Amino acid sequence: MKKENTVIVALAVLAALVATTWLILVAPGLGSNEVNMTRGVTQQSADHFELHMIVLWICAIIGIGVFTVMFTSIVLHRKSRNHTPAKFSHSTKAEIIWTVIPVLILVGMAVPATTALVKMEDSSGAEMTVKITGFQWRWKYEYLDEDISFISSLDPNSNAARQLNSGMVPANVDNYLLNVDHPLVLPVGKKIKFLITADDVIHSWWVPALGWKRDAIPGFVNEAWTNIEKPGTYRGQCAELCGKDHGFMPIVVIALPADEYETWVSEQLAEQGAAL
Repeated sequence: MKKENTVIVALAVLAALVATTWLILVAPGLGSNEVNMTRGVTQQSADHFELHMIVLWICAIIGIGVFTVMFTSIVLHRKSRNHTPAKFSHSTKAEIIWTVIPVLILVGMAVPATTALVKMEDSSGAEMTVKITGFQWRWKYEYLDEDISFISSLDPNSNAARQLNSGMVPANVDNYLLNVDHPLVLPVGKKIKFLITADDVIHSWWVPALGWKRDAIPGFVNEAWTNIEKPGTYRGQCAELCGKDHGFMPIVVIALPADEYETWVSEQLAEQGAAL
């Protein structure tokens, strides 16, 4: 009886874990960003999210199946029930099934994953190009089609608040360590190519809402592209340990409608022309 109670408790714990996973990841709209991937604001990020959820469901179903068979065997085929084990050396049918099914599952996951990877690398047909250069510990943005360039650094308020004995309370600083003095401004609905490199050490440019990240490597240029679908402010970070101030080189992307973006471009050209 004691052993049976232990098995029942184990099954109850497993059921609770499955139910908790369902409630956290699936019930509230396929999971909130705090416990799951973000859907992002580009087709790439949406594709990646869907792939992630497909693989998650496949893994969950396989896991539930494996544990169901395991606990069923423990309960129904245990020694205390005087179960008589089957006596056979192999089963050709079973071996074919457990070989073919995993192959089909892997192929089913590989095809959409490969398609998404190929699409990620296709920057052809871009309507504008932005060069991104990583420095310790800031970013330089160059709009190659507009002759606009500027340095983007941690915003002054965050930089002051992070200093020892500054007397400032970080919690009182808006978007502490997540804001910059000059954000990267991009238009909505345009395919934008990025040329990403670095001037000193390896950095990595990462904005989760765009659905990808790229290493910025000295002497090497990586390509990427995006097409932002929704106006808004999207934040990211350098994702490669690059020195003592690695945690203080955030990324801010502001996506504007086409007319507002053109206005911003005109203002930047006027400012940079006046500075000359």
